[in-house]
Amino acid sequence: MATTNDLKNGMTLNLDGQLWNVIEFQHVKPGKGGAFVRTKMRSVLSGKVVEKTFNAGVKVEVASVEKRDMQYLYRDGDDFMFMDSANYDQISISKQVVGDAVDYMLENADAIVAMHEGNPLFIELPASVELVVTYTEPGLQGDRSSGGTKP
Repeated sequence: MATTNDLKNGMTLNLDGQLWNVIEFQHVKPGKGGAFVRTKMRSVLSGKVVEKTFNAGVKVEVASVEKRDMQYLYRDGDDFMFMDSANYDQISISKQVVGDAVDYMLENADAIVAMHEGNPLFIELPASVELVVTYTEPGLQGDRSSGGTKP
């Protein structure tokens, strides 16, 4: 248990039996009345974003979310196979859990998988990746405003 004063961005809360990620929060202390915490949270299961206001100091349940380093192996229909980098266990994650990350995943790429009670919640991809250009078309004559040096 934690209080609303301990909230941080990225924290996962268990409210009314559902898991919510804190996207942003703001501690507000008006001139008159008690302080409160205004939050914007995303549902882990549905992805729905809601704004919720708590009184300052109210206890909230922090969900135990374990983040594991995993490697994306391959796609099998609507499921994605990941391998745990620590113990080499392979797990299957549905397309619904992967979400928009499906458009940016490359085979054998690293990812962080958030797990709660053995179930994958969401996937975090690295902020940047290094790719190598293996082929490019030669530049066309007259197709540029400055001299082209591309082969």
